[in-house]
Amino acid sequence: MPENTINTSKDLFYMTFKQFLLDKRISAAIQDSGYITPTPIQSRSIPKILKGHDVMGLAQTGTGKTAAFTIPILQQLLTSNKRHLCALILVPTRELAEQIHLTNIKLGKGTDLRSIAIYGGVSKNRQIAKLRKGINVAIACPGRLLDLHGDEHIDLSHIKILVLDEADRMCDMGFMPDIRRIIKLLPNQRQTLFFAATMPDDIKHLANKILKEPVRIQIGKISPTKSVAQVLYPVPQGLKKSLLFAILKQTSTGRALIFTRTKYKARNLARDLTKRGYRAVALQGDMSQNKRQRAIDGFRRTKYDILVATDVASRGIDVVDISHVINYDIPDSSETYTHRIGRTGRASKTGEAFTFASLEDTRLLREIEKDLGSPIKRKTLQDFNYGNFIPENQFQTKYSKQKRSARPRRHRQKRKLRNKAKKVHNKQ
Repeated sequence: MPENTINTSKDLFYMTFKQFLLDKRISAAIQDSGYITPTPIQSRSIPKILKGHDVMGLAQTGTGKTAAFTIPILQQLLTSNKRHLCALILVPTRELAEQIHLTNIKLGKGTDLRSIAIYGGVSKNRQIAKLRKGINVAIACPGRLLDLHGDEHIDLSHIKILVLDEADRMCDMGFMPDIRRIIKLLPNQRQTLFFAATMPDDIKHLANKILKEPVRIQIGKISPTKSVAQVLYPVPQGLKKSLLFAILKQTSTGRALIFTRTKYKARNLARDLTKRGYRAVALQGDMSQNKRQRAIDGFRRTKYDILVATDVASRGIDVVDISHVINYDIPDSSETYTHRIGRTGRASKTGEAFTFASLEDTRLLREIEKDLGSPIKRKTLQDFNYGNFIPENQFQTKYSKQKRSARPRRHRQKRKLRNKAKKVHNKQ
């Protein structure tokens, strides 16, 4: 895939939104929205998108990538045929669709451009009614979009700009077959924009096929924010729930987000927390869209203090004041770990991330710590009954051995020679 690469480590410069020469209505909306200077992903993406380049943007959540593609899309559509749907933004979740839709409304409020959020779990009728009135930008989840197209309620033949936002997440959630079907329905002559935090092989393969001489823009290395204090609790599987209850009892938590590996565990844990008097709710994939939204809204509006979720909630939830993220089950990759704990410590606030790890999690833990570049601080809970388990011994010895064995052989050889020389000297 031929590409021009822009990396912020070597390409630092300062811009203002005025330098993009945007329509005065969009400029006014940007100012009203409180945007002062472009973020790195915005300053590098907006000029390239305005010039018509395909773009591969690699940036983590919270870097301003939504405005990075929304602003140039609105600018380009002001000069296009407003009778047709010209821009399609594909997203993995309803929450992200609504978030981008609201951004689109806010930044395009001075124009007559219209957008729609399309997702399943709710009635099609309101979405169909909006489409009939005429829409310029559609922010859609793949499944419902294909349903509406199959029923001939949406026309994709005039799409000029395609955006895949959180493309890696859509890959994780199994949307790749639907995305490939949608791409076949679009005109070949179009501008395509990919935005993701990571580049799994499926996404890389798709990008190679559909991006034409893209500009690759990477914003730094993805790593957890410094405003999040990270702690690891060694614990056997059978004591996880007891440890969680003990931590919640001893720790002053505000709003907590707890991640589990399975839907079954999320439901059961939320139920057990509720029985103990906590205001808790589960969020997992088997729930209807309406129930999922009620859970998220209840958490956001403080009806619930604890949200127990599978990784479906690790992105797209915009709740600023989460004080704690608890990895009840260790995530399956360092990227997922980063996105999970990135739900706290936001908007200049601090947060804490607790991770429970058992012996069977050793490999995953080492991979996460390797990518972090340092071990996560180990901690034991005072006065907690660990039984025969000794948390201080868990992981420590293996991690130390790993560090010792990684030392270059030449240093060990030099040390042996020095010791041998000392012995000779002492004998003399």
